[in-house]
Amino acid sequence: MTLSSWHSLTHEKYRLSLRLFLILNALSATFSMISPLYHVHYVAPPILLIGLLSSTLLVVNGLNKKAKIDIRIIAFLFGSLWAWHIANKSGVVPDFHSSYIMIALLSVLFIGAIAFTHHLSAFALHSLPVFCTVMWIDRGEHWLQVLYSLIVPVAGIAIQHRIQTRNDSFAQGLMAQLIQEKARLNDLSMLDPLTGLYNRRGFDARFATLLASGSKSHHLLLLDIDHFKAYNDHYGHMMGDQALIRVSAAIRDAVRSRDIVARYGGEEFLAIITSTTPELARDAAERIRQRVYDLRIPHMFNHSVATHVTVSIGLAPLTEEGIEAALEKADRALYSAKHRGRNHILTSDDVKAA
Repeated sequence: MTLSSWHSLTHEKYRLSLRLFLILNALSATFSMISPLYHVHYVAPPILLIGLLSSTLLVVNGLNKKAKIDIRIIAFLFGSLWAWHIANKSGVVPDFHSSYIMIALLSVLFIGAIAFTHHLSAFALHSLPVFCTVMWIDRGEHWLQVLYSLIVPVAGIAIQHRIQTRNDSFAQGLMAQLIQEKARLNDLSMLDPLTGLYNRRGFDARFATLLASGSKSHHLLLLDIDHFKAYNDHYGHMMGDQALIRVSAAIRDAVRSRDIVARYGGEEFLAIITSTTPELARDAAERIRQRVYDLRIPHMFNHSVATHVTVSIGLAPLTEEGIEAALEKADRALYSAKHRGRNHILTSDDVKAA
């Protein structure tokens, strides 16, 4: 689940709370008209408005699931309508019963407590008009019972709200960590685990981004460590891995941060020198060759070139023919550099001239 889907889930919970609230109001209004308390049939504008508004908003909520309706405004509106209804009906209940206003208050509190478990402010706005109306009708005779009837659900919802808020914060924090971990693992899947350079998948992703940027004049370098099989056979794979790590770091340090460097094969590396001229691309290749040479990693089987590890480099421009054509040209240049004694740089133009 992403953070956007989390927000969608929150919106869905909000919408369902509103839907439940409207259903309860519609049912309560219907019950009040069909089976009135104390056998007093009293159908007045407030109860009709409650039924009509509940039905209308239910339809709107069902048809447009993305509609954002402020639940607090709706809660206060319906609370005011219930307060109006209770005030009017209390005047027609024969031999005024204090139990009527208590039952009416508890009915409204019940609706709010069920629908607004996660919305304390909406519950308060829904209950306040009715509470004030009941206190006014009762003239304070049963103020303690009325106050207690309000405090108990408020306290319960406040506790529930606090617990839910903490749970939501924990869940969001955990989700953010999972998203970061997913991004980290995705990055790792595009990196060569030994050298930290891009692998072929990572190279393809970076190269696609480079093409999408619309920039031009890129050059491709194909590098190979000279006599590396002999190095591995004599010094062992552990020393071979260490050599690869040091050579990789030297290549990465020799180019700009915007250039792309990848491990292309066992001892082969691929670099894209971006937005540059042929001369500057050759300079970059020379920096790489020199930095690897300066590492002075002992290599007794490279004696025809040096007494330490060196690299040969083939260079080709990246043209409209595409990456495959550039790779083929750079590979031919690399092959020629090997045959010219290694520790050399050759461009595709040098190979043509020859």
